[in-house]
Amino acid sequence: MLEVDSGKLVVISGQVGVDVQGNVVGETIEVQARYTLENCRRQSETAGCTFADVFKVNVCMTDLEERLRFNAIYAEMIPVPLPVRTTIGAALLPGFLVEIEMWAAKRV
Repeated sequence: MLEVDSGKLVVISGQVGVDVQGNVVGETIEVQARYTLENCRRQSETAGCTFADVFKVNVCMTDLEERLRFNAIYAEMIPVPLPVRTTIGAALLPGFLVEIEMWAAKRV
């Protein structure tokens, strides 16, 4: 359980490893995880948030056997205390290995 004091909620949904031209970036979970998290970071910043404001993360992966490799990138990029997280296996659009949704509490 994580209790959050929130002024405004910011929700980032459906982020994947795709560049601004719509091309899938990377063929490994490490590359896609890093790029997807960078996309999440950029979206958060446009709303005035950082990863330190994130309290909930939902991760969909095509192959849960790759979760430890994903976790290594996630732990490198997301500050402690880590947000609560749910990770599920899911069929994603072709080429995508991971999709991330984040919830943040914007400080007012």
